[in-house]
Amino acid sequence: MPSSTPDLPSPASPPARLRGLLAGDAFLTMPCCFDALSARLIEQAGFPLTFMSGFAVSAARLGLPDTGLITVTEMLDQGRAICQAVALPVIGDGDTGHGNPANVRRTLEQFGLAGFAGVMIEDQLAPKRCGHTGVKEVVGRPAALARIRAAVDARDAGAGCLILARTDARSALGLDEAIWRMQAFADLGADILFLEAPRDIAEMARFCREVPGIKMANMLEGGITPILPPTRLADLGYRIAAYPLTLLAAAVAAMRDALGDLAAGRTPPRLTDFATLRAMLGFDDYDRLLAAYADPDGAV
Repeated sequence: MPSSTPDLPSPASPPARLRGLLAGDAFLTMPCCFDALSARLIEQAGFPLTFMSGFAVSAARLGLPDTGLITVTEMLDQGRAICQAVALPVIGDGDTGHGNPANVRRTLEQFGLAGFAGVMIEDQLAPKRCGHTGVKEVVGRPAALARIRAAVDARDAGAGCLILARTDARSALGLDEAIWRMQAFADLGADILFLEAPRDIAEMARFCREVPGIKMANMLEGGITPILPPTRLADLGYRIAAYPLTLLAAAVAAMRDALGDLAAGRTPPRLTDFATLRAMLGFDDYDRLLAAYADPDGAV
């Protein structure tokens, strides 16, 4: 007997949606999120993708610095909530892969199961730290290459998540070594290349000129790398601009202002109204869903 359930088109997987974005020609502006609410705001603002910033998650979830103190379990828990809250592709911060190549592969598998479209893997020595706060050590070339090879193997074996390969060698060993590693990561099959903390436009241009593939710029306000507009980044050869702390910094500033007003006995003047909050979080959709199941006769 044929099933009465209609065949519904399955939505593209998160990695497939990210691949679709990367296959186009558009420059991708990527605000970074730290929880489900910030991810939903990014989506509602019309941005095509987001990145779950380890710095921002460590700050928002634990109130601790990005120095390797947050665990992979905590990151995955935060990531599941983020990925379930939005339809846009989310790239996750996989740090160093959390161990040897076997750990890297399992990290990719777990991030894929959580709903991520991609995972960033970097070459810092664990415990890692924010790349703009004085990185001194990265692992040697064999270990760095093994991490990316393991990540690519996990992707191709079914984990699915695209690989954002990052090097912090610019701060630890100099630009020549960073360029070498980026070229090697591209050769291994990484999907996106990220050279952290170039010092000036000349270094940014050299990275884009000498390394093949899709490059990402990290636009950290107050950091080491110059902040450039998207058009200038595109001219240099970048395809993605990440803004890792913009939303976190804006939220902290707004909350401090509001707390100052409350301490002075004033209602903060710049607040999102209650009706907008209700709609944004889906209260009206929730009520409509319940109404659809209401029994008009009052039967239980």
